[in-house]
Amino acid sequence: MKNFKMYLGSLIALILLFGCDNDDGNAPNQNQCNFAGLTFTDNNNNTNTLLAEANLTTDFFPNQNGNGIGAMEVYETANPSNFWFMTDVVTLNASGTATMGIGGTNYTVNVVCQRAGTAVGEEFRYDITSGGIEGELCIVIDNVTP
Repeated sequence: MKNFKMYLGSLIALILLFGCDNDDGNAPNQNQCNFAGLTFTDNNNNTNTLLAEANLTTDFFPNQNGNGIGAMEVYETANPSNFWFMTDVVTLNASGTATMGIGGTNYTVNVVCQRAGTAVGEEFRYDITSGGIEGELCIVIDNVTP
């Protein structure tokens, strides 16, 4: 439990302290998830991964909210209640909100879908912002549930 609290505290502190300018046309992730997972860029322009994509499961539901109205769910594979992300923003350049759960606390965040896949193995990339903080979630679809 002590390690979990330290991990959670570090995760929140890092997100609060650093941002990620991944949509400026020069970002390493512009055309491919080179830094897959939940990442941010620090003040020295170094990309830091908070949760690697290999530790996440991504489920895409193309008809979750009706015919052709999709949704996305991402969660930490080994501990789904530790980190999860849900949104119905699933089309390229769409924006809206998502719910992100970290350590049992839910946060509403703003998202822009910068890459949208539809099949297993394809990528989704989200720019995530909340209260002046910016990060990126770049993930690969593991499951598609029609």
